[in-house]
Amino acid sequence: MAQAVINEDIQIKNVFKRFGDFEALKDVSLSVKAGERVVICGPSGSGKSTLIRCINGLERHESGSIIVDGITLAERGASLQQIRSRVGMVFQQFNLFPHLTVLDNITLGPIRSKKLSRVQANKLAMTYLERVKIPEQAQKYPRQLSGGQQQRVAIARSLCMEPKILLFDEPTSALDPEMISEVLDVMIGLAETGITMICVTHEMGFARRVADKMVFMDEGKIVEMAPPSKFFDAPNTQRCKNFLKQILQH
Repeated sequence: MAQAVINEDIQIKNVFKRFGDFEALKDVSLSVKAGERVVICGPSGSGKSTLIRCINGLERHESGSIIVDGITLAERGASLQQIRSRVGMVFQQFNLFPHLTVLDNITLGPIRSKKLSRVQANKLAMTYLERVKIPEQAQKYPRQLSGGQQQRVAIARSLCMEPKILLFDEPTSALDPEMISEVLDVMIGLAETGITMICVTHEMGFARRVADKMVFMDEGKIVEMAPPSKFFDAPNTQRCKNFLKQILQH
């Protein structure tokens, strides 16, 4: 008998997360379908980054459930490792090793975690450096690259682990304005490949173009969730209207 196809890559149900007395996430529920592209936005401190860090276990939620690709996230053990093998993450800061070349930064994970040979890992790394349009930078060190190039290396590093799901935590916030578009162009290209994406960003032009679903968070809660057309043109809540008015003016 054929197994039922799981159509949701991520199921988050009634998740709470606290830092001491501060409630960072309050009863958050969110489903992300396979291949869906979700953009999460909201003011600083609203819980956006905490939510996506909980998805791959970088932060531990106190209650509720998180299921990724059919695997329930546990505090430790095999499930956490299984989930991390399926989920790639790109951070605000690039987190590249300064003493390693671009190629060595990218191949470190596949060699250690996936047990690829150096030749196999190098071939895979060059494939993804081509994807992010900087194959010529392979032998350089991070300090020799612009911020936009470093972030593209970080994206290639995540892709080299061949994840099913990609999480982006404000990937352009540390970049100079002229470097933002080159990273967003890479992300648009990735979105077109059908990979499941969750992106925390304030880049609303990117969101309009790429997102299947917009999520607006405030004070640890999901306040509004809608397709981009409805979200931008007819938001339901005054809080969301105020946020969009403020951010779209910049």
